[in-house]
Order: sequence, then C-alpha cells, then structure tokens
Amino acid sequence: MSNVEAHPPEVVCGAGDPPQHAVEVIPPRDVPLGGPRAMTVRRTLPQRKRSLIGAWCFLDHYGPDDVSASGGMDVPPHPHTGLQTVSWLFTGEIEHRDSLGMHAMVRPGELNLMSAGRGICHSEVSTAATTVLHGAQLWIALPQSHRDGPRDFTHYVPEPLRSDRLTARVFLGSLLGSRSPVETAAPILGAELLLPVGSSARIEVEDDFEHGLLVDTGSVEFCGTALERAELGFSGEGRRTLTLRNTGADPARMLLLGGPPFGEEIVMWWNFVGRSHEEIAAFREEWQDRSPRFGEVHGYAGHDPQGIDRLPAPPLPHARITPRRNP
Repeated sequence: MSNVEAHPPEVVCGAGDPPQHAVEVIPPRDVPLGGPRAMTVRRTLPQRKRSLIGAWCFLDHYGPDDVSASGGMDVPPHPHTGLQTVSWLFTGEIEHRDSLGMHAMVRPGELNLMSAGRGICHSEVSTAATTVLHGAQLWIALPQSHRDGPRDFTHYVPEPLRSDRLTARVFLGSLLGSRSPVETAAPILGAELLLPVGSSARIEVEDDFEHGLLVDTGSVEFCGTALERAELGFSGEGRRTLTLRNTGADPARMLLLGGPPFGEEIVMWWNFVGRSHEEIAAFREEWQDRSPRFGEVHGYAGHDPQGIDRLPAPPLPHARITPRRNP
C-alpha cells in the first residue's frame, strides 16, 4: 500500500531502546487514502510516540469498510525502496500487480509479502466482487545487508493452529510451535490471533524481541494493560511470556508483531525507506523521471477510467526534520 498523504513527514528512526516491561498504548490516527470518497485507514506506526517495533516500521489498519460508500481501495502504481510490504486481509479481496511481473490476489488469511529491495512499484485495487474491505497493510524495514537486493514476491497460506482456546495463524516467524517457511532478512514475528469471549492465553515468546499487539475486534487485556479496538500495545524486550485476556462481550481478533530492536537508523518518507535525506531525495527524483530502478506495472486498471496511471511523488519537506527516535 502507498502512503498517499499530501505532505508525508520525514521520519528518522533509531535503535537503542532500553528494555521496557510496561505496556505502551499507542492510539491510531486517521489518514485518508485520497479522493472525495476516500477510504480512511487507522495508522499506528510510525507515530511520534513510537516509530519501530522490531523491523516493523509501518502499520495501517482499515475497515470494515463499505466499498459502496467509500469506493474501496484504488492505489495506482507507486514505488518502494528498502522495505517489504505485508498484506493481510480479514474480509474482501485486493488485486496486486507489480514490476516484477506478479499478478496476485490478496485474500483473507493469506500472506502476500513483496520485497522492494533497491526498487519496485506496484498497484492495489479492491475487486468488483468486494463489498466490505477489512484488513491491514504493514511494512518491514530491510537491513543494510538486504536493502539493495532484488525484487521478490512470496505468497503463503498459514494453517490455523489451536492452543487451548487460542487460534493462531503464524504468517512470519514462529510462535506456539508453528514456524512460517517464509524467509525474512531479519528475525521477525507476524501472527493473527483469535480469542473467544471470556478466554485467556499465555504465550511463550523470544525474550530479546519487542512485541506489538494490534486489536482488530473486541477488547483485550495485554500483559495487564487494557486495549480497545484499533489500539496498538507495545511491550519491550525482556518478557518470556505474553498474557492475553478477552475482556469484552465479543470474540477478540488481534495481530501480534515482534522482532529484536532494529539495529540501524533509517529515514522514512512517503513510500521510501533509506538512510539519509539525500538518498530519499534521489529516490523521489528517479521515480518522477520514470527511472528503470522501479520498473513498470502492466495491466493496472483502476476504478476510475479517467484516473491517473501512476502516483506522482509529493513535494519534499522544505527543511530537514529533526531525527525522531523511539523513547
């Protein structure tokens, strides 16, 4: 997914957080995806309060969205560098096309992982059969060793795993004895969790990981801290177990994210992850000049027949932004 803010901030994200045992509660901020019938997403990463959880650097949560009212998702071809995109749906269907030549459908419970490497572009359009769109789009920052690598795309359908009353779909990393076969450049965890009404769960995790829990539906107590729908709870390193308790009147659905603190400083702006302001400016110029760095998307057909064929880059900030690091 693209960050289609008209004036996206430049964010410098650093490592070096001390272990934190208290859970931070990170509320979302609403961001329209553009147009008069814009679909609004709830963004919890990056924010001033926290920019990274492990290598996870971007999290948009949306829906349930009535496509007849919002127009659904229609993101024309747009670029990425230095990151991987993760598409995870609860309801609906999205058509993906990219400059690697991949044409794939994003469906509920199925992982689509796209690696930008040194440069890629892609489009995302909700299908005509979709009436309700509900899901999450996430980015993973690539470490220096992999950020200039080739484009790649992986599709994986995790089997549901049941442990006591908890159901998990582990799409990246390992949890509860289940390991995803999808290779990542750095250790990482991504899983969908389902917890029935009145149930509790205790999950063993890597104690050198940071963890984030996004509540999609219901109300949850995460390691003793209350989280409501669309809130993200953050727990720092040092925990060997995470506790969950469904405190609401409805089943709870969550996304659990994790990874060791990202050991590199990165700069994020618009759809690029780089290492300096100058590098980001160069990426923007190359996209505007239709550089072969990003390639071309073939076959994109948006909802608006008079719409644009690619997203233009917004203007750069007039001045450098002061580096912003996790607290």
